[in-house]
Amino acid sequence: MITRREALRRLGVLAAGAAGAGAAGMGTAGCSGEDRPGRRVPSGAPSGEASGARSGGGSGEPIGPLGVQLYTVRDQMQADVARTLARVAGIGYREVEFAGYFGHAPREIRAMLDDTGLRAPAAHIAVEALTDEWEATLETANAVGHDHLVVAWIPEPMRGSLDAWRRTADLFTRAGETARAAGLGLAYHNHDFEFHEMEGRVPFDVFCEESDPELVRIELDIFWITHGGGDALAFFERWPGRVPMVHVKGRTPEGEMVDVGQGAIEWAEVLGRHEEAGIRHYFVEHDTPDDSLASIEASYRYLSGLRV
Repeated sequence: MITRREALRRLGVLAAGAAGAGAAGMGTAGCSGEDRPGRRVPSGAPSGEASGARSGGGSGEPIGPLGVQLYTVRDQMQADVARTLARVAGIGYREVEFAGYFGHAPREIRAMLDDTGLRAPAAHIAVEALTDEWEATLETANAVGHDHLVVAWIPEPMRGSLDAWRRTADLFTRAGETARAAGLGLAYHNHDFEFHEMEGRVPFDVFCEESDPELVRIELDIFWITHGGGDALAFFERWPGRVPMVHVKGRTPEGEMVDVGQGAIEWAEVLGRHEEAGIRHYFVEHDTPDDSLASIEASYRYLSGLRV
């Protein structure tokens, strides 16, 4: 199993391969919070299902295209990238979000995507990439065919105070300018700590206020905003059009992470606000599933039947 700590270590040298000989330096990072001191990554089976979370179907329109954050199947990716992508496509997914290229050059990844009919509109990167070989990272992203690069995590010094959050917002805005010039978007992926009050403010409010909404988008993780005491619907209302991507993962009332369709999140209500939020990509993820492929298949079955 590739741990979150190892994932972040590898992501720190993402740009080393650039767009030519390979992106072997691009490691694996999803949304796990496993190396936050004193906190545990929610896992395990649900204790029950809320009626709203069960209610696939309905009379509205289907959502999509549906995608997978490949951190969920990181062990399979480590063993065989091409075969894993083929299995993801075989389930019915049309998009993937990368969390590492596992030693393959961008042109090889692009060929694998073409072979399976998948698109990869986004990839997770380490925050260090914004200042270390940023232009090479953008070149790699264009070679693979990404639309957005998403910073998956920031360390404590970048979020230890509201002033730190302001400096982080400025860094993202400046990096977003360079990304836009390269034809790409930059986004930030939340966990739960962004919503824990600090100095009388919610830190994520400060980050979103201080960063340019046209240059810094948000990939909202619905599990983690809920886990942190935030409200996805209120976030959509405050920042309309700023959320082109969401991470879709189930959560029980007790805070356990489960497959989509289990747990208590009212998915029809949350995803029904896709136009207000600006959502174009729906990435299923589970940080610690017992069976990764079975997990993404169960989530696909639920979401493909959901109407909003």
